[in-house]
Amino acid sequence: MLNNKLSTFAQVRALEGRNAIAFSVALLDRMVPNYQLFCEVTEFGDPTVLSHCLNLMWEVLANPKSKVNFATQLEKVEEATPDTSDFDNYGVYPAIDAAIAMSATINLILKEDPQGAVVVSKLSQGSVEAYLLATGEATDETVKTHPLMQFEIAIQQELLDAVQSDQPWLDMLKTLKDIAASEGISNIGIERD
Repeated sequence: MLNNKLSTFAQVRALEGRNAIAFSVALLDRMVPNYQLFCEVTEFGDPTVLSHCLNLMWEVLANPKSKVNFATQLEKVEEATPDTSDFDNYGVYPAIDAAIAMSATINLILKEDPQGAVVVSKLSQGSVEAYLLATGEATDETVKTHPLMQFEIAIQQELLDAVQSDQPWLDMLKTLKDIAASEGISNIGIERD
């Protein structure tokens, strides 16, 4: 198969339309818990802003006739994005990654950035890499072989395989949700509620 020869990012770059959106939303599903935990720990903002927007995205994917004002959602997400200068704990970084990935997905939905899925893919992997380096669980030399990074790469490949499959659309969305929820952890290994 051609896909096995292309890097993850090259495959993501090749995604178009609702497939690119579905892939991004599934990755967001794994990043939003990091934002929620950050909000709960720091008492910053509203931990439900991103999860509400995520639910709207799944809804629109399942029911394309659903009317959602994503420009308004983008404003809410931008307002809910923490600033690193306001916090001295590490959790602000994965929270920001989740918020930026959410914005990138909204811009993809609004057809403002056709490469939004690549942004989300790189943010998700980058979040894992930064977490492993910050916690000392990996070094620059070992980060790519760390089990959490290997899991992230495997999940992204599974999601790519699913969106490129011939499954009926709604079945494929369920598959994406199942893959995103597998192991019950966020992309950086935080337990999901």
